[in-house]
Amino acid sequence: MRFTAADSRFMSRALQLAARGLFTTSPNPRVGCVLVKDDRIVGEGWHERAGTPHAEIHALRAAGEAARGATAYVTLEPCSHHGRTPPCAEALIDAGVSRVVAAMTDPNPLVAGGGISMLTLAGIAAEVGLMEAEARALNPGFVSRMTRRRPWVRLKTASTLDGKTALANGASQWITGEAARADVQRLRARACAILTGSGTVLADDPRMNVRDFDIGRAPLRVVVDSTLRTPASAAILPALVACRDASPATRTALEAAGAEVIEMPGVDGRVDLAALLALLAQRGVNEVHVEAGAALNGALLAAGLVDEWVAYLAPLAVGDDARGLFAHAPLATLAEAARFRLQDLRQIGGDLRLTLLPA
Repeated sequence: MRFTAADSRFMSRALQLAARGLFTTSPNPRVGCVLVKDDRIVGEGWHERAGTPHAEIHALRAAGEAARGATAYVTLEPCSHHGRTPPCAEALIDAGVSRVVAAMTDPNPLVAGGGISMLTLAGIAAEVGLMEAEARALNPGFVSRMTRRRPWVRLKTASTLDGKTALANGASQWITGEAARADVQRLRARACAILTGSGTVLADDPRMNVRDFDIGRAPLRVVVDSTLRTPASAAILPALVACRDASPATRTALEAAGAEVIEMPGVDGRVDLAALLALLAQRGVNEVHVEAGAALNGALLAAGLVDEWVAYLAPLAVGDDARGLFAHAPLATLAEAARFRLQDLRQIGGDLRLTLLPA
């Protein structure tokens, strides 16, 4: 399979369009489409919000009759099934496009090659694989939910250079600067759910909401609270509260405050985090943004459930009696340590932001 420089140029544009849906398409994937005829863009579009037309439909409407004989560059295989909207593969066929280039196959089992097959059977040249890595990077959560049946878990931490998140007395405002805190809002805005632990709720009473971004939706807020300590007055409510067991009185008080209390299986008196993530996937959650304390951070790390770690480092040193990032059982050797590889490093205001993936 050979793609030309022009193919790459137009797919790059489709990826730029797809990124415009970064905050709004949940639970759907972010998709862009460009229609090209005689080496000229005649229509383009992107999926803006679940339940609204897909990227291909926007591009076809923009192109009109110029779509006949055009090449469609799509960042995800056109769908072949009836969901909230009709199949896009069918729309491309009806419009008379002559060629379709998709960056990647749709991991959704309802599609999974069906769109390409539909196009091919209609006599349309259909190719897959151009800039696939870039397309996957736009939709890690959707791919994870479809292939692993759990969301992509992005862990955010903010610490000093010596790895501390708060002083021994709990004081932590503010370790990082204003620019870093604003950057965190962008991570929250792209997530489908924001996860924290009851310890953070009790210590800081956070809202865990999205500020500074008008995304037209509110990410689901989730509290891991094995012993159900979250007060009915907590600022994070309404939220989903996952516990091991709940007394009727406590459950009633929390539900009256807007909480959805779910009893989850677990071991050692703790919520089974893998089971919780599976439940969130069933509810259409693609990306989970975690802002928690050392206990939940450590539990996620130990369970192998951290897919991405975004670490903000402030140029401070506060000493070894301050609070750390992860609480877990002591390691006997360095070979037991969780290892990550650096994907991105940049300065945000006066702080550093490291984006890491499991090694």
